[in-house]
Amino acid sequence: MIVDCASYRHGHRATEGPEDFSDALDAARATGDAFVWIGLHEPTEDEFDLVAKEFSLHPLAVEDALKAHQRPKLEVYDDSVFVVLKPVVYDQENDTVSSGELMIFMGDSFVVTVRHGDGAPLSSVRHRLEADPDVLEHGSTSVLYSIADAVVDHYLEVAAELQTDLEVLEAEVFSPDVGGSRSSAARIYQFKRQILEFRRATGPLAMPIARLAGVNPYGRSVPFVDESAQPYLRDVSDHLTRVNESVEGLDRLVSDILSAHLAQMSVRQNDDMRKISAWAAMAAVPTMIAGVYGMNFDHMPELSWGWAYPAVILLMAVLEVALYRMFKRRGWM
Repeated sequence: MIVDCASYRHGHRATEGPEDFSDALDAARATGDAFVWIGLHEPTEDEFDLVAKEFSLHPLAVEDALKAHQRPKLEVYDDSVFVVLKPVVYDQENDTVSSGELMIFMGDSFVVTVRHGDGAPLSSVRHRLEADPDVLEHGSTSVLYSIADAVVDHYLEVAAELQTDLEVLEAEVFSPDVGGSRSSAARIYQFKRQILEFRRATGPLAMPIARLAGVNPYGRSVPFVDESAQPYLRDVSDHLTRVNESVEGLDRLVSDILSAHLAQMSVRQNDDMRKISAWAAMAAVPTMIAGVYGMNFDHMPELSWGWAYPAVILLMAVLEVALYRMFKRRGWM
């Protein structure tokens, strides 16, 4: 569905939305200082077909915008630039990261945004731009910059939330009371999956943002992008670099925590095996002595002694105490 449609000139929104896309686009191109911004949310093929024809969008980009499930990328066509972003949403209650998709078509005097998923609505970006005519008067590039800046800034917030949750998870794993629980490994693995979902949104976006910002080796400017916006896009690129570095650090730390947890479990299992072995050794000594005297031979030493039975019991007790003290001194019990 079409969420919003408006014409902008000199940084201000027209009082009435355009009734016809083609007429509004022709008027914007005729003045040279205006553009049309159309926002859609999960459009159907029929709904998007009219927009695609009016703005001469490339069929391959239209197919990507309709089917979604794209990785972040930048594609340059003859009449437009196609940018794919993946905004993320962090659910604090379930500690999960989910991503949506945001496609931006930008060409001569027009911007078309297509959003999939419930995350990162563009209404706040549109309102913020409309409240700042000095930025909006730079045309369609200001829309591209503002959307990318909002998405990447939210990445920083999600990275901070993940860092906080990771510190809690780390304290839990190394806690003497909870660290050895069976659920710890599952929680660590689940957290690693969330980081992987986050990385799928942030990692591939580095190259498209660098191209838009004109950062080497992508120094050649992208069509329809105002070169005066490149310093601002470089700022977005710097923020994205910080996000990717944070994601890499989180991923390495989670892997280290998982390795430490497995090592911790192995040590505890070794301790348990040593305790079991110590108790088995203590049980074997009286069993051996009782087995010897239970063989029912006629000619055995000490059978005719009056103190044979208490002497054997005392021998068992002395050996058990000696073994217990030895295992206790070595930390096996």
